[in-house]
Amino acid sequence: MRYTQAFAITLVGLLLAVGCTKAETPADGAAKPVAIVNGKPISKDVWQLYVKTRHQGKDAEQLSPEERSEALEELIGMYVGAAEAEKQKLAEGEPNARLELVQRSALAEMLFRKVTEGKEPTEEELQAEYDARIAELPQTEYHARHILVDDEAKAKDLIAQIDKGASFEKLAKENSADGSANDGGDLGWFNPGQMVKPFSDAVQQLEVGKYTATPVKTDFGWHVIKLEETRPTTPPPYDAVKAQLGPLVKQKQFEAHLKELIGKAKVERKL
Repeated sequence: MRYTQAFAITLVGLLLAVGCTKAETPADGAAKPVAIVNGKPISKDVWQLYVKTRHQGKDAEQLSPEERSEALEELIGMYVGAAEAEKQKLAEGEPNARLELVQRSALAEMLFRKVTEGKEPTEEELQAEYDARIAELPQTEYHARHILVDDEAKAKDLIAQIDKGASFEKLAKENSADGSANDGGDLGWFNPGQMVKPFSDAVQQLEVGKYTATPVKTDFGWHVIKLEETRPTTPPPYDAVKAQLGPLVKQKQFEAHLKELIGKAKVERKL
């Protein structure tokens, strides 16, 4: 039985999902458990949730007998492992804090669903969200090449060679340390947000056809950058992203609701 693999796949999912299930009623509690581990029953609710998490939303009834048997053994293994962890007091300290955060996150998710359930965004709200997102987009895209090396002195030497007329593309093929070397350092089109800040800042300061006079340092190494061309950003049409706007509107609605709750709550900030 692949207990370790099963735990890795399902434990986080179960913890996140557990707060989203309904509370157990007396009728639920009276139902026969699927197993009893050291006197602790495993309820059918927990069983069904485990199966759905482990098998991409399937109910236990949709599994083959072999899959059901394997899933049950995995769940029993989880309970046995959890009992041993409790016995050894492994949940103290940071692990206990992790469990607390997961539980609070799951409860907050339940509130999110209740607040936003049945409240589909209007066309006006979707359009407003689209306009706000488009306004945040960079207005210009850049097409650039670069040569990446791990030494500042080498980068300066490359710039000196380019100053004397050496081919940027040829030097990139011979010296660059990343995958763009085969294409002469060509990075294609990108917007500034796709690059680390020192790189994007340097690109935006260049004139078309020019290269950086000094090497640019990033976490990846030292760059020599050449700006090939620029063009205005073309935002995606409203209809192409409309389906993605709904969740964003709901998130904003929930954040507003949460901010209101925080305003009413008795909060003592100790930091």
